[in-house]
Amino acid sequence: MNEALQSIIPPEKLEELVSISRKIFLKPKEYFIREGEVPKKFAFVFSGLFRYVYINNKGLEFTKGIIAEHQFISSYSAMISSKPSHFFIEALEDSEILQIPYDKWSVFLKDDIFWVKLLLKSVESGFIIKEKRERDLLLLNAETRYLNFLKDYPDMQHRISQSIIASYLGIQPESLSRIRKKISS
Repeated sequence: MNEALQSIIPPEKLEELVSISRKIFLKPKEYFIREGEVPKKFAFVFSGLFRYVYINNKGLEFTKGIIAEHQFISSYSAMISSKPSHFFIEALEDSEILQIPYDKWSVFLKDDIFWVKLLLKSVESGFIIKEKRERDLLLLNAETRYLNFLKDYPDMQHRISQSIIASYLGIQPESLSRIRKKISS
C-alpha cells in the first residue's frame, strides 16, 4: 500500500480502510465527480493530479482547487448532504487513487474515534488552504497571487497548462503571460 497513506494510518486501520475501498486509475481529462452528480465516494490520491473546476453555461472554466498526490479528493459538502455537486473533480495527469464509499466510511466514523480524528485533521487542513486562497483572491494582485502559487506549488507550472494556472489565479491566460514575462525579465 502507498507509503503516504501508511504514514498517516496505522497498519491495522489501513487494512480496514482498504477492505472497503478499491484502487482506481484515471487518465487526464477523466472526471472522478461530475457537476450535478450526488457524490457517494471520496478518494485518497496515491499519484497524479486533480483539479476542482466549475464550468459555467458558456463553457468557461474556473479552477477552484488543485489537489496533488497524498491528499484526499471529495465534493465533501455535496456528499454529506446528499446533494448534487456544483463542480467537477478532473484528473490532470494519469492518476491512481483509493476510492472510498461514503456509506461504508460513515460506519467507520460511528464506530471508531480514530476515523473521526483523521477526518477532522483532513477537514482542518482543507479549511486552512481554502481560507488562504480566499484571502489571496480578495486582497492580493494577480502578480502576487502568481508568485504565491509558485511558492505553494513548486514545479506545478511544469505539470499543468498555463490556462489552468490562470483559471486558478482568477485571471485570463494573456494576463498570466504578461506576468510571467515581467517576472522573467
